[in-house]
Amino acid sequence: MIEVKNLTKIYQISKKEQKKNKTKKDEVKAVENVSFTVNPGEIYALLGPNGAGKTTALRCISTLIKPTNGEINVNGFSDSEKVRENISFLTNELKLEDHFSADFTMNFFGGLRNMTSEEIDERKNYLFDILGIKGFKNKKIADLSTGMKQKLGIAVSLIHDPDVIIFDEPTNGLDVLTAKIITDYLMDMKRKNKTIIISTHVMRVAEKLSDKIGVLIGGHLVMEGTLEKILLETNTESLDDAFFKLYEIHGEQDG
Repeated sequence: MIEVKNLTKIYQISKKEQKKNKTKKDEVKAVENVSFTVNPGEIYALLGPNGAGKTTALRCISTLIKPTNGEINVNGFSDSEKVRENISFLTNELKLEDHFSADFTMNFFGGLRNMTSEEIDERKNYLFDILGIKGFKNKKIADLSTGMKQKLGIAVSLIHDPDVIIFDEPTNGLDVLTAKIITDYLMDMKRKNKTIIISTHVMRVAEKLSDKIGVLIGGHLVMEGTLEKILLETNTESLDDAFFKLYEIHGEQDG
């Protein structure tokens, strides 16, 4: 379970950055008073435009950055080390060593998780099979396509079979076939009672995967609930229409 209560993250803006961005503001609130809960067996989608605060929220949950205010608990833990033991966090900024093979990379990260060779091999074979990695497992990462690297990044992040999965834009920049493999895998993890949170700006991904959707605009959670609830409360017939209606209201307020 993920519990987020009144999450706020404020970044200070230096004089140099103020001059560069032509602003007199000395701070920016990336997220402000954001609260939500994600239960086991549930996929929660943070939906919003670029710069809405989605990645900041996920980084705070993953303990990569410290919140300015608020509380975050993951499976009952708030301690950074314990949280990291329980989660998988995948971001497009994950960098893997170009001269390593997919197979070596998995062995390396499994070792960092204190897994035995037998545990690594069992988990590696499962992930390579389900994600379609076997055909290029011995290739250098430098020779892999974007989709291959994305699938390997997912495998690496899931090597320890975590209870909580946190994915930042899991299908961003991927071809249709690779995106389907990843979304199908996330649905399988849901069936296995994993706690899953993703960020996305792609409406169809949120519609297909999520049990609940949180709409982030300008760092504020402006609406939350099932797709049906959001459509009802916005009096719209599609998530696209609901989102644009909310953005017209809250985006202008933020600006």
